Amino acid sequence: MSASIIRVVALVSAVLILGAAASTVTITLPPDNVQYKPGPGADLATANCATCHSAAYIYTQPPLNRKQWTAEVVKMQKAYGAPVADSDISAIVDYLLIQNGRP
Repeated sequence: MSASIIRVVALVSAVLILGAAASTVTITLPPDNVQYKPGPGADLATANCATCHSAAYIYTQPPLNRKQWTAEVVKMQKAYGAPVADSDISAIVDYLLIQNGRP
């Protein structure tokens, strides 16, 4: 390999490394002050739901009925791969109904 090719490769490598370093972005997320409120099923909601999103998600949704909350939990499980056991769905839905539900 000739010296000029080595210089070009070294120069291109340096530009790529410096460019990558210059493009690093740092962000600061807002604090997560919302907690899962105590109640039956809070431990399941924390263990299964907090993996992907904050508790605020429950309280910023419009109040949902049992059928709607069940559909949401099943969607999280099936479409998004949430680690929710089938046997826990009912208890999680009961908790969600108490926290932000409607008849």
